[in-house]
Amino acid sequence: MITTPLDPELAHLADLDVGFDGDTFDVAGIRSGILELIQPPPPLDGVVTDRRPIRSSPPLEVEVCSPETAGPTGPRPCLLWLHGGGYVIGSAGMDALRLQTWAARFDCLTVSTEYRLAPEDPFPAAHDDAMRALGWLVEGADELGVDPGRIVVAGASAGGGLAAGVALAARDQGIPLAGQLLFYPMIDDRQQTASSRWEAPVWPPKANNFGWRAYLGDLYGGEVPPYAAPARATDVRGLPRSLLIVGGADGFFDETVSYASRLAHAGVSTDLRVYAGAPHGFDLMAPDASATREALRDAEIWLERVFTAPRVGQAAQV
Repeated sequence: MITTPLDPELAHLADLDVGFDGDTFDVAGIRSGILELIQPPPPLDGVVTDRRPIRSSPPLEVEVCSPETAGPTGPRPCLLWLHGGGYVIGSAGMDALRLQTWAARFDCLTVSTEYRLAPEDPFPAAHDDAMRALGWLVEGADELGVDPGRIVVAGASAGGGLAAGVALAARDQGIPLAGQLLFYPMIDDRQQTASSRWEAPVWPPKANNFGWRAYLGDLYGGEVPPYAAPARATDVRGLPRSLLIVGGADGFFDETVSYASRLAHAGVSTDLRVYAGAPHGFDLMAPDASATREALRDAEIWLERVFTAPRVGQAAQV
């Protein structure tokens, strides 16, 4: 049972049922319901949004937001975004308003990846898709007008877990990243923390169990690589500057705080923001709440610092 009180502005999220019921579920129905719940906004003035295929096998699409006007001399920074949805639901367009806003505010490109979903495509499919999107950015930086020394990888929930896995893989492959921005990341399949057992709103243990089982497939309960579940990484040294965001009423509270602590102890420049009484996905489900405005403001302050900091070294080829 969760004992921490919910933020009054977010208390209505306790009644939200994501639709998972043990091992009985309708993936197609849940996916359809989420898409109906989160309608893409009309495009912002001054921002161009378009879908682009990446030449690869299997096919992969990304949604790119860029400012209409010519920017300052030189290439722009870039945010590579991975959407949430427990590795089983969601789409590249579900965070469109946020990404359009950031493209305009920071004069940057934002790239949201339409990665493959489980259970049809378990790990490493989504991770591989995210890495292919990063490779497309790095290799096509000149054509895209992207500064390969100012790429931030970011995401929410499962997307935060994917972003953390990308950061680990990029480090191991010698691809410098400017930062990782992780909103309540889904990073620990072991589900052994106190908060992972909370009957928390929005994403309770039954949903989390299904998400991990679907994503890991035959790996579930066995030796899981850190690219799939980044909390399992034994060495987090050398990761990029990091901001982790989580609500105090989120089942991922413990694993997020623990990962932030490990990053800091490993010498990674790390910021952690906790919002009291906020459940999982609060910023997406309650866009007008005070906690949401505060979280997005904190993310934007951090992004401003990262995008204006000295660029990291020349990125390697993927």
